[in-house]
Amino acid sequence: MKVTGTLINYYFHCKRQCYLFGNRICLEDNSEDVKIGKAIHELKDDNDNTEIFIENIRIDKITKDYLVEIKKSDADVEATKWQTLYYLKVLKDKGIIRRGKIEFIEKNKTDRKIIYLELTDKEEQEIEDICINIQNIIEGNEIPSINKKAGCKKCSYYEYCYI
Repeated sequence: MKVTGTLINYYFHCKRQCYLFGNRICLEDNSEDVKIGKAIHELKDDNDNTEIFIENIRIDKITKDYLVEIKKSDADVEATKWQTLYYLKVLKDKGIIRRGKIEFIEKNKTDRKIIYLELTDKEEQEIEDICINIQNIIEGNEIPSINKKAGCKKCSYYEYCYI
């Protein structure tokens, strides 16, 4: 399976979730948070340059200067950061150079939290290593163990892991 932005995100969020999703065990349709995230993408402010599909990635928005990733919450900034850096690398490999911009749209906050990123050579190498690690996890014979976190109860895979 080709690595996707979702797999990169899940790799940082939960190796078990990464394995399950990578092996086409998709439980996102049961998740209220996933439904909210999809609704946010459908209701974005403008219709210019939204949801661009390139090979195995889906970019929320691209402008002259930025690749923009929009998230419902800043609950897992590290996972979102690496997902965005992965998208920047895919674009760079195609000759498209952009900076990254992550916008967190919190439902109870009036101000948007925004993070800006630039892809470095070091991060490019780390992304290549991460992609190899993801392939190894997905192709592995064992499902990664449960790694209890505070966010597990909100995860779309919660029932699979705990019930």
